[in-house]
Amino acid sequence: MKIIGVTGPSGSGKTALTEYFSSLGVPTINADELYHSMLIPPSECLDAIRDAFGAEVFSADGSLDRTSLSAIVFNDSKKLALLNSTVLKIVIAEIKKQLRKLENSGEKAVIIDAPTLIESGLHNDCNTVISVISPKEQRIERISLRDGITHNRAQERVKAQKEDQFYISHSDYVLTNDTDKESFLQKIKELGVTLGLTDFTQK
Repeated sequence: MKIIGVTGPSGSGKTALTEYFSSLGVPTINADELYHSMLIPPSECLDAIRDAFGAEVFSADGSLDRTSLSAIVFNDSKKLALLNSTVLKIVIAEIKKQLRKLENSGEKAVIIDAPTLIESGLHNDCNTVISVISPKEQRIERISLRDGITHNRAQERVKAQKEDQFYISHSDYVLTNDTDKESFLQKIKELGVTLGLTDFTQK
């Protein structure tokens, strides 16, 4: 089974790429969605976060107080590293479990959509790594519109992320989303042909 990793900074356009590949019949494992599904109590992931950060990042009903946790890790690189090391191994174990299931079911290709694909080392399990990058100002605008936050808040998020060269240096293919949607979709389609994904959808 061909494992294709997709990564890149927030607001770059990864969703457009994974949605197109999904339309070809290629299953996608979305690491963010998987992580959020693991935050429904009770869960191993929540237990690990509690052990690392204490009860103060939890609400009275036992659910994670994401605002409190974000406030702790946002401007503290050591705390952010602690959060990543705490939850990534649990998420990665679940991703690998899902990969085994997909392979056993006869799938010939799968997409892993993960913002921290490279940082987690998961890119080493991929046959192909694709990074989607985009100019910072365009990313700021997309994040602001998508998440309903101010321009300044979106700018802070972008500043906290890796530079483009980090993704470029670890990727087999890089797609730059710097024009209109139609032009970017054409780039995605051409990459799909290069990767032979239309063939992989035929079991």
